[in-house]
Amino acid sequence: MKLLRTSPRPLLEGPCSEDVTSVWSLPHTTPCQTTAFTCVFRCFPCDPSCGRASWAAPEFSPRSAAPMVKMTRSKTFQAYLPSCHRTYSCIHCRAHLANHDELISKSFQGSQGRAYLFNSVVNVGCGPAEERVLLTGLHAVADIYCENCKTTLGWKYEHAFESSQKYKEGKYIIELAHMIKDNGWD
Repeated sequence: MKLLRTSPRPLLEGPCSEDVTSVWSLPHTTPCQTTAFTCVFRCFPCDPSCGRASWAAPEFSPRSAAPMVKMTRSKTFQAYLPSCHRTYSCIHCRAHLANHDELISKSFQGSQGRAYLFNSVVNVGCGPAEERVLLTGLHAVADIYCENCKTTLGWKYEHAFESSQKYKEGKYIIELAHMIKDNGWD
């Protein structure tokens, strides 16, 4: 069998589209990196210790997300992260929110206690951005909520006005009061 490598191409169309590069290989031949964002669209072995692939030799299909996405009653799509990954889920409805590999920091404070900073999240909607004075200064933030149960989970940093806080832009805060550890935690 041959290895198939795709070139960069968008997986989504519309205002939220991003260019995503994917590299497909035969299972466990070459370690691959998987983020929470890419797990939404496909599952493949991410390293030799991961023995749970959704399929053995996947083919690239930008529109195919069948094994990872399920239509819910409200006719919205819900993403499911692979069960072989350590996952954080909504405490209220158990919808997957983030992969542990996307965790940047555990040292944040939310309005209801401790909070974690994530690089990317799934099954989360974003409200309108507004300027708020937080512990680290003035930021433009947008509240984020669970797409499944509509509970407010935290916020997304849209813009940081201080140069020392620029690393937070585009990142997500989820308060511990609204999430639980799910899948793969031993």
